[in-house]
Amino acid sequence: MLQRFFIICSGADTNILANCSKAEQTKYAGIGATVFFTALMAFIAASYALYTVFDSVYLSIGFGIVWGLLIFNLDRYIVATLKKRTSFTAELLQALPRIVLAVIIAVVIAKPLELKIFEKEINQVLLTQKNELTLQNKNQIAKQYAPRISAQQLYIKDLQKNLGKKEQEVNQLYTIYIAEAEGREGTKLLGKGPVYKEKREKHDAALAELQTLKKQTYNKIEKAEQEIEQLIVAQKENEAVTQPIINNFDGLMARVNALGKLPWIPSCFIFLLFLAIETAPILVKLLASKSEYDFKLEEQESAVTTWIKQKIAEREQQVVANTTISKKVHTAIQNEEEVFAYKKQKAIELYKWQANTFYTEQQKVSG
Repeated sequence: MLQRFFIICSGADTNILANCSKAEQTKYAGIGATVFFTALMAFIAASYALYTVFDSVYLSIGFGIVWGLLIFNLDRYIVATLKKRTSFTAELLQALPRIVLAVIIAVVIAKPLELKIFEKEINQVLLTQKNELTLQNKNQIAKQYAPRISAQQLYIKDLQKNLGKKEQEVNQLYTIYIAEAEGREGTKLLGKGPVYKEKREKHDAALAELQTLKKQTYNKIEKAEQEIEQLIVAQKENEAVTQPIINNFDGLMARVNALGKLPWIPSCFIFLLFLAIETAPILVKLLASKSEYDFKLEEQESAVTTWIKQKIAEREQQVVANTTISKKVHTAIQNEEEVFAYKKQKAIELYKWQANTFYTEQQKVSG
């Protein structure tokens, strides 16, 4: 039962193969098994590849079954249509397009399985890429908010600088009127005279201005710091919104690109393995000598071809014979008076009928 199933998978004629030797049946069962298991691997590979895209088990399995059946049908067609020829060159030319198609199928099957086999290494590459993308994303977002934050910080520094200048001015006035009171500078008279009083009043006025300026400056600094905090919060929120996009950077194309960054030798060996599996049935039929099945298939096809040619030849001869007979018949009746009189009578009747019909139609029009 299993052997018969694999023979069907090979695309061979089961009726012809049933009359062949056991060795011949075993050979084609092996070819069919290769076709079947290649399709099975294609189903697994496609299911995994589509699972990374759709993240749905049922959808991936459904598409995987369709893809596996497609590969099975292609492989079965390739093997079934590859026939033994009289020369190896003719067979090679016949097999060349099929070998190219087998290489393409091998690539399509091998790549998703490579993604699964090297999944841990690919995840490490993706993690590094995600970290780089995260830093790039933060830098890009920071560039959007940095000018406004820097402007507010510079504004705060200017306010603090102006406040510092005012404080220095008040301190200098304080030093001046104290020095005047102690007689070290100014009039150099010890005591609190008119000059001292004038300088003290000037200091007190500057001190009052300083207090007002401090209050205004602190309010402005507080507002600027609040603006900076709001900008920083908005920057963090923007980073939080865009981060999930980076976290989901693990689709099929990203994994294929990550696989390309790994050493190529392991991937090459996996590809060669599937290439060998995919081209094995073709190479077996190409390199094997003409066997019992091939002779019987050729005999059956030649019998059909001969029968068709014979039918075509018979039809051509029948046409020639009918043409010759028709010519003789028409030649024989050309001089028959009875036929001439009959055709003449019918022609006259036809002309009368046409004339009557024309007359009737004209009466209706004139009517």
